[in-house]
Amino acid sequence: RASLSNVVIAAIAHNVRGVAKRTHKWVPTRARVHRAREPGARARDGVDDDEDGAESSGHREREREREREREEDASEGKIEKPARTMTRRPLIVLPGIAAGVVAGRANADGEFASDAAMALLNRTGEVAFTDEEWQKKLDPFTYKVLRKEATERPFSSPLNTEKRVGRFVCAGCGSPLFDSSTKYDSGTGWPSFFQPLPQAVTEVPDYSIVFLPRTEVRCKTCQGHLGHVFEDGPKPTGLRYCMNGAAMAFEPAAEAA
Repeated sequence: RASLSNVVIAAIAHNVRGVAKRTHKWVPTRARVHRAREPGARARDGVDDDEDGAESSGHREREREREREREEDASEGKIEKPARTMTRRPLIVLPGIAAGVVAGRANADGEFASDAAMALLNRTGEVAFTDEEWQKKLDPFTYKVLRKEATERPFSSPLNTEKRVGRFVCAGCGSPLFDSSTKYDSGTGWPSFFQPLPQAVTEVPDYSIVFLPRTEVRCKTCQGHLGHVFEDGPKPTGLRYCMNGAAMAFEPAAEAA
């Protein structure tokens, strides 16, 4: 029985020591407690109390010195704080917020923006309808292009291959936009022109793609979205008015006369 008891006690002690190591806690045994209370016990184990205390004190002093040096460097500007950077999402959102603030707070006297600027922002032209009226007036996809700046798929519009003599007019208000003599095949799949009719379109900066600023082209009369203009066109202008066919209609020369 005595032998079995010793085995059980030894197993329990072994398990306790294992748990103590895994939890990083020191579990003092009775012998260690007694030895710690005896004078000079640490010295007999090869540890000098004064030396150990001096080492700890020196370590703390070095840490304090390093902290003082860091504070001095920071106060003298030797350590620069990292600059705050703006992520892409705020860059995209902030222009919209700014426009919303202007639109919401501008009054009739133009305190924050002129009437012309507000009309441009709200896409209000000489021919103007409410959004509900535009939806009733236009077919669904033409509405999306003209009033919501949608883009048709390339090579999807029959106007891309239109070669008759005549003129291209706005699908929203019928105002003349381009003469057929200025149309050319750009190979892009969208009806392209190198020049609009005089006073037919309005060109507006477009930052809807933050890192690709473009110039939007609108019908001057109703401010409907037509497309964009790029500086890679043929002579004599060097411009390419890349238009959505869904935003226009074609009138042959006999009908346009």
